[in-house]
Amino acid sequence: MQIIGMLRHVAMACGAGQRPLCSRWTSGLPVRFLGTSSPQSPADASFHSASFSGADRPQVLITGCLQFLCFDFPFRKRFGKDNVILSDIRKPPDHVFYSGPFLYADVLDYKRLREIVVNNRITWLFHYSALLSAAGEANVPLARAVNVTGLHNVLDVAAEYHLRLFVPSTIGAFGPTSPRNPAPDLCTQRPRTIYGVSKVYTELMGEYYYHRYGLDFRCLRYPGIISADSQPGGGTTDYAVQIFPDAIRSGKFECNLKASARLPMMYVQDCLRATLEVMDAPAESLSMRTYNINAMSFSPEELAQEVLKHLPEFQISYNVDPVLQAIADSWPMTLDDSSARKDWGWKHDFDLPELVTTMLNFHGSDTRVAQAN
Repeated sequence: MQIIGMLRHVAMACGAGQRPLCSRWTSGLPVRFLGTSSPQSPADASFHSASFSGADRPQVLITGCLQFLCFDFPFRKRFGKDNVILSDIRKPPDHVFYSGPFLYADVLDYKRLREIVVNNRITWLFHYSALLSAAGEANVPLARAVNVTGLHNVLDVAAEYHLRLFVPSTIGAFGPTSPRNPAPDLCTQRPRTIYGVSKVYTELMGEYYYHRYGLDFRCLRYPGIISADSQPGGGTTDYAVQIFPDAIRSGKFECNLKASARLPMMYVQDCLRATLEVMDAPAESLSMRTYNINAMSFSPEELAQEVLKHLPEFQISYNVDPVLQAIADSWPMTLDDSSARKDWGWKHDFDLPELVTTMLNFHGSDTRVAQAN
């Protein structure tokens, strides 16, 4: 009778929109596993990985959509604008608000996340809410809350409602003792930023939920992502975004990393395509939950030399930020993404010449050049 009463209490709490009390039990089992059935094993994960086609399109929720990356998401073109809900805690600009459904969603508000998932019958969740590397170091308590507690909420909601969950990781998940040239998928990871530590935690918790509960968790370690219409968001690789508008407006750029600081980079279109491809991939084709992806690797000096091919008067100077440089020195110079290329056919389109041409043309260079072959 005590067990029955306890189960009724949990059911009432869940029905009232409270966080399931069972998540605090020693067993840690999500509420859907209460009863006589055993937790789902990875072999049964296809239950959470049904393929989508035609009318059976995913109902998508994106958290933290106002992070620079999510402005470019092609999901609405592919799945229909009403099937993709953007969310954030900030007021959206007009071009985001009028492009389709937008909701206020604080990832620290567990009840609100559950309401959104239930009311909109969400099946795919892309979790982008995070404080990036430099911003995280400036406010560690907030980064810990958003990047860790927010992750807990998203994992629990995704497991409870059988969602396919994508959470990005980063080159920041590696540390100074990791192999740097290249860094493989599996190696020592001892990052020294709260952002990197939280992303290692993300990778391990996602894998744990996959093995323990059958959650269809998928993750890519992004290199530095360069987007034509983005604004710097507190990341160590932001220089590779800001250099282009500065080169167009003033012909000068002051870089806060050393000229030789080589890091892996990727154009946003490649990044978004990789994200969709790994989410589309059949569950049986994935040999791991977290993959490296890579496209190009360059230093500020090499990027500047490519810009000079189009803007001969361009000048770059260096005012090295010791905090940012220490972060960059702890990250890989390139990533080994052979597993992604083998398992689900990943292949990048943009190399450095194509990247520079695309970015300069977007920002209105008078010296417009054809895309490199």
